[in-house]
Amino acid sequence: MIRSLSFFSILFILLFSSSAQAQTTADPELLAAISRIRAIDNHAHPLKFTAEGEKADTEYDALPLDSIEPFELPVRLNLANPEFIGAWRQLFDYKYGDMSPAHMQELLATKQRLLKDKGDSYPAWVLDRLNIETMFANRVAMGTGLVAPRFRWVSFVDALLFPLSNATAKKSSPDYAGFYPAEEKLLQRYMAELKVSQLPPSLTEYVKQIVIPTLERQKREGVVALKFEAAYLRSLEFAPADERIATETYANFIKGAEPPAAAYKTLQDYLFHKMAEEAGRLGLAIHIHSIDGAGGYYRQSNSNPSLLESTFNDPSLRKTNFVLIHGGYPFTKQTAALLGKPNVYADFSAQTFLLYPRALSEVLRNWLEGYPDKVLFGTDAFTFTQAVDWPEVAWLSNTSARQALALALTAMMNDGEITRARALELANMVMRENARKLYKLP
Repeated sequence: MIRSLSFFSILFILLFSSSAQAQTTADPELLAAISRIRAIDNHAHPLKFTAEGEKADTEYDALPLDSIEPFELPVRLNLANPEFIGAWRQLFDYKYGDMSPAHMQELLATKQRLLKDKGDSYPAWVLDRLNIETMFANRVAMGTGLVAPRFRWVSFVDALLFPLSNATAKKSSPDYAGFYPAEEKLLQRYMAELKVSQLPPSLTEYVKQIVIPTLERQKREGVVALKFEAAYLRSLEFAPADERIATETYANFIKGAEPPAAAYKTLQDYLFHKMAEEAGRLGLAIHIHSIDGAGGYYRQSNSNPSLLESTFNDPSLRKTNFVLIHGGYPFTKQTAALLGKPNVYADFSAQTFLLYPRALSEVLRNWLEGYPDKVLFGTDAFTFTQAVDWPEVAWLSNTSARQALALALTAMMNDGEITRARALELANMVMRENARKLYKLP
């Protein structure tokens, strides 16, 4: 009996070791096929082209991170991460294996020459180098070089949730104190674009004169989805709201007094529901930031995707598609469960540079084994410095995403869950087809 147990124990260890090894090495043919897919990037922050002497682009996010206290970056976003050398080699023909000051100066000069030579075709040129067909640009406004069909606009709409005084929130967190002024400024911009000089006296008029016209204007100007970064400003728990309380709160505090926090939340919840309802009418998806976000005072618990369960279960919002941007990391198991809702999707942007491919592959496998038609590729390409700009972050995410997807599908093939043909089909779904169908792209 002891000999039998020893034999089967050894056999189990050998089989387990073989399986574990398979999951750390991607099938070469599968990885090569995935690398050839012309991707649709569900989430990014590309910069518009600015000629020499023009003002730098500041519209790539509604909540600029330089408005809050400095915070520590994760390892892979450290500007000294040697992985970025690979980006420079592929994108800018960098010939070196180090980051010496002299070589970095040469790199910056090369990038400046390319910008000048390519002009407003530079953003699309970057996509070509990365084999990305379409990038969804999360921006306050689009700009030179960011044109359809290569770039699709995702607008920021959190500002419409906060028409009253935000003084109480600003006092509750240094990050809130930095972020809320940007939302207040954006609301004024939206009003100016509608030629409305002041907020109307009633909630009904606010919705009819500012909220709905803003969404309709953005739809006419090419917006394909509405982005909420609300987790940087409050909890994602948008509960069913009492319309009477929301109406009274707006009327009582529109002239400037600080509303009670609970009553103001009810108003915000009401407005979120109205905007989500309008998004469904207009055929726009709702994108919701859901991840361990930036900032030393960021409240991770506020971005748990499970907080959105009542929203996803609301029968009146079933015509609205919701996308969990960044996939709720680190709450990815909760995301896996929420993908069972008929109108809920998730991308894995940002996980592509927070996690290495091996760890990301585990997240993807969990999602793909349940709801493969709900999973979307994304980079969250973002600008840090001249050397590590949005193309470099896009390269890091793009490379990691394809490697992680190959690892996940290789493991599923090795365990007999899918065939090679199905693996290729799933790869195309994740990298482009799911997004194409969701947004009805040609």
